[in-house]
Amino acid sequence: MKNFGFSLSKDRQIDFDKSDKRIMDFVKIEEPTFNICIACGTCTATCSAGNFTEMNLRKMITLIKRGEITGVRAELSKCMLCGKCSLACPRGVNTRNVIFKINQALEKYSL
Repeated sequence: MKNFGFSLSKDRQIDFDKSDKRIMDFVKIEEPTFNICIACGTCTATCSAGNFTEMNLRKMITLIKRGEITGVRAELSKCMLCGKCSLACPRGVNTRNVIFKINQALEKYSL
């Protein structure tokens, strides 16, 4: 095989039929305010852990809504559970409880 100086990238399309929506469904039932999150990023902007690590709550919530759960546990372990994100949320999403529920769902489904 010849090297032409480029490589093909992995397809970036999201196949929602193959996505694992168990985490999202569990969190939506257990914490109803999760449904009104618009992923504005205010939680990430005020995150204490985000100032020192690569913690990004907005990205994590978006991935869970897409059904992409790889790497979520590692991101959650960086959270300090300070609650600043809940205080800053303009929609009133209880992000601290969302984080708890995501952890519970990961344990429940052994992911």
